Amino acid sequence: MNLILSKDILVTRSSMPDFDEYTNEIKELWDSHWLTNHGVKARELKEQLKKYLQTDNLELTVNGHMALELILTALKLPAGSEVITTPFTFVSTTHSIVRCGLKPVFCDINPDTYTIDVDKIESLITDKTSAILPVHVYGNICDDDAISKIASKHGLKVIYDAAHAFGVNYKGTPVSCLGDASIFSFHATKVYNTIEGGAITFKDPSLSRVIEEIRDFGIHDEESIPYVGPNAKMNEFAAAMGICNLRHVNSEIEKRGKVVEAYIKGLSGIEGVKLNPVFTTSIESSMQTLNYAYFPVLFTDEYRMSRDEIFAELSNNGIKSRKYFYPLTNEIEAYKGIFDSGSTPIALDISKRVLTLPMYADLEISDVERICKIIAG
Repeated sequence: MNLILSKDILVTRSSMPDFDEYTNEIKELWDSHWLTNHGVKARELKEQLKKYLQTDNLELTVNGHMALELILTALKLPAGSEVITTPFTFVSTTHSIVRCGLKPVFCDINPDTYTIDVDKIESLITDKTSAILPVHVYGNICDDDAISKIASKHGLKVIYDAAHAFGVNYKGTPVSCLGDASIFSFHATKVYNTIEGGAITFKDPSLSRVIEEIRDFGIHDEESIPYVGPNAKMNEFAAAMGICNLRHVNSEIEKRGKVVEAYIKGLSGIEGVKLNPVFTTSIESSMQTLNYAYFPVLFTDEYRMSRDEIFAELSNNGIKSRKYFYPLTNEIEAYKGIFDSGSTPIALDISKRVLTLPMYADLEISDVERICKIIAG
């Protein structure tokens, strides 16, 4: 059995409000006994998130995965049609496509941003392609300008997996307004959390009613059920946590930025260590804002040991890093014999070299320095 010691540095740690702030937020639930089914807290959080994310259309969900399944269903993509996506993502992205009766077609990634390589998308489009599902990886935003042009040219839907991109802007535009729709994860490990939760933002306001019905078992009213749907509603306790955490998210992001600065200071110049260029160039001022969701490090052949060896050394010192993303989703056991990871060689290579280091708002700078010292050798 693996035990987590108090001295261990975890790869992430959930942001939480003060205990009294949360208990004060949920106090009225003991009066109303309204715990789910779009209660006052869920409705309040929905309006607050619409304002924060600068979007007119938003629906809450039980988690980010169901947000993706719901929007894929709501857009009514033809059964069995192809969705171009990336294998360098959490398995939820691929699973959602498959579980919705669609076929993922994997595109390789940009070696610097780890997002989908826009120069390779068009060669994968066939008469069966219905959508493109890119992922904003580590908070690095996809090249929406290029993706939008390709989608418009071929009549395709664009659904962004924005699970890592809460609150980020791309060339002055909120990520919530990119594509036909975007999904967000509010899992406990994210920059912003509702314990578990998620949301869908979308351009077409008519989708709101469709998403509401699919989210609630497909029910239109007591005697009409036009869709086959799950139970994907956010409960009131999760929504209350979201209301509290939203008050503090900007300061949490600011704290994360200080952690990133410490990592850059401690790891810059080490042979064989490649840092996320979004953190180390002027891209923030010209292309996108940052939420410091993750701190990925790529270990090249010039580094003193392999990725797996430094992963083990960190672990032996009580530091929990993560091989994120590894394995690629096109090489997991569930899809054995169906997809070929060799078709995405850049993603395959990066998946074997990357680690995400401990990253959260309350991570002590002294702990960052200790991590950097171990990596420096």
